Amino acid sequence: MTFEQIQDMSTESRLKKLRGSGGYIKASVTDEQQVKGNLGGPDLFLAPIGRLDSEVITKYFCNTCEKEFEGSPKIEFENPNEEVAENLILAEKGQYICNSCHASIAEYREFKKQDEQEEVGSAKPLDPQVQSAPQEATASAPQEATASAPQEATASAPQEASTQPGPVTSITSIEGKTVYDENANSVGTAKQVGIDSTQSMVIVITKKDGTEGSISWNSIKKIGEVILLGKPEEADQPGKCPNCGFVNKEGSKFCEECGSKI
Repeated sequence: MTFEQIQDMSTESRLKKLRGSGGYIKASVTDEQQVKGNLGGPDLFLAPIGRLDSEVITKYFCNTCEKEFEGSPKIEFENPNEEVAENLILAEKGQYICNSCHASIAEYREFKKQDEQEEVGSAKPLDPQVQSAPQEATASAPQEATASAPQEATASAPQEASTQPGPVTSITSIEGKTVYDENANSVGTAKQVGIDSTQSMVIVITKKDGTEGSISWNSIKKIGEVILLGKPEEADQPGKCPNCGFVNKEGSKFCEECGSKI
């Protein structure tokens, strides 16, 4: 098989189901788009892929209507080109909307660097419509909380050498830190910050078996020498699945993680 034939196979489109917070679509996507849509599990998600051409979408399912429709949902988007962190621009935001009930099937955000050679710096406070991190995380972190907070703590009080997670915590400050659950068991190593299909902030981790996974930012209790997870403060969270505990977008009728009815 020639190199050109291998290239043609890698760019060949395949019909796939892509999940969103309010349903799913079926569309022809390339191998590269499949890689973007894979967040570490068996399902593919629409949000990381971004905006698809309506012509490649064959069907969509709306959780609100509880019905599958032929063709593409309505696609609306805008290009704010807003700087949300040092060297990080929100280039486009949009959503897939049901043609029947106008409910959101999925939302997406596309980011780009101003300088590809530079790293992304500390996140800036965002407008509520743009902010990806949960409101609970914002309330728990004062605006002064940055990655330098642990260095300001005295040697006599190591328990204070940590900071509550929030959108102003340096994105690069978590990279390489060991992640522990509430039972002090190591679950993996933090790799980067990302955004899941519900437009909520997550940390992408490399698990102990070498595979990738994601953890809700709202599940982080403390960030210091390590990242400590803990159960959310509030017992009843809007959109929380009673079966697996995954926090879905408020108003969702089905769990995006396990498919159970909420």
